[in-house]
Amino acid sequence: MQRIDRNSRAVIEFTITWHDQGIDHQDRTWADPVSFWRDVIDPRLVQNLYGQGVGGQAIVDIPANRFSQPYNRKNLISIRPKQFRSHDRFGNDVVLRRGRFYPQGMLEGVDGVFRVSTAPCRYLGTEGDRLLFDLNHPLAGRDLRLQATVRAIHAVGKERGGRCEDWLERASAGGPGMQAPIGTGVVADLTLEDLQRIDERPDDTFYRQPRLVQHLDSSARREITGNYGRLIPAGARVLDLMGSWDSHLPDDLALGGLTVLGLNDEELRRNRRAGETLAHDLNATPRLPFADAAFDAVICTASIEYLTAPHAVVAEIRRVLRPGGLVAIAFSNRWFPPKAIRIWTELHEFERLGLVTDLLAANGGFSGLSTLSRRGLPRPDDDPHQELMYSDPVFMVWGQAC
Repeated sequence: MQRIDRNSRAVIEFTITWHDQGIDHQDRTWADPVSFWRDVIDPRLVQNLYGQGVGGQAIVDIPANRFSQPYNRKNLISIRPKQFRSHDRFGNDVVLRRGRFYPQGMLEGVDGVFRVSTAPCRYLGTEGDRLLFDLNHPLAGRDLRLQATVRAIHAVGKERGGRCEDWLERASAGGPGMQAPIGTGVVADLTLEDLQRIDERPDDTFYRQPRLVQHLDSSARREITGNYGRLIPAGARVLDLMGSWDSHLPDDLALGGLTVLGLNDEELRRNRRAGETLAHDLNATPRLPFADAAFDAVICTASIEYLTAPHAVVAEIRRVLRPGGLVAIAFSNRWFPPKAIRIWTELHEFERLGLVTDLLAANGGFSGLSTLSRRGLPRPDDDPHQELMYSDPVFMVWGQAC
């Protein structure tokens, strides 16, 4: 059995866990290859991984002041309104919203910020006639825990140089931290414009034709299924909200019952796990046709972005869940553009994670909220979209009914 040593090249999954405003967050990044002789890896991780094989793990705590980009008050800046470029690179108008992130390149006249910069900065609001922004890394100021899990070990061969990666920097780049709300209800304070869609025809017209296909690749589906299996207790009465022919539940998970609510009768009939199906348009009638506390778990997969009355539906989810019951919402970065609400298409993918979290938090009926992101897995061989390098990312939010 191969084991990690100083010359190893391996597949490592890095997991960053952190806590903010009573919410637990976990961000996982698949890294391949990781070079133990060339790359920048926390030496404590390296020492603890030496001698371990596939499945081995090491964990280190990273206090906020030891993060590679620690919080700095000098990164809190104020600018004149005319220093904010109010159009994106496509010429679309950009309206500032408190709590949202914007590319730093949209700021003019700020030391060290260049127009091409895509690093995020958070809009904090106004102070007099000035606009306030936070240019700190989204994870800055938080205590982190970093876990490395060995997923595979490559055969040792000759290398002729290569790029040196800083794996904490890589794992924390591209969005982790952006899901943390600036305050409960701020991100989920949605306007009528936020909830508009390109295609406002009745949903039963758009979904009349059955789509008996998978909308996410097999790696993403496996991740979602595994997490549902971990979160949903055996014997649970489950409601699959906005469901279809596949509820993404483990085959070996014994249920007390599965009710699937969707829009297409043919898709619902094909769901082999369902004990009960119901065609119901939540955008036309947000109220769920079920009794109070009728379910032990409510799941929603790759559909939350289509709700035009999300607050009302979240309140209904709480109503039909028994106290202590589970709500779990999973999604990726693929959807039907004509039917997604406008705000969803404008948000960064980690901000979408924050929006869903905020929808649950703002309702006040859920506790123990947690989020998960998983990125960077290779595109599975059975997926037709081989032009894409990576598997569809997975984002999840879950909690318990109070």
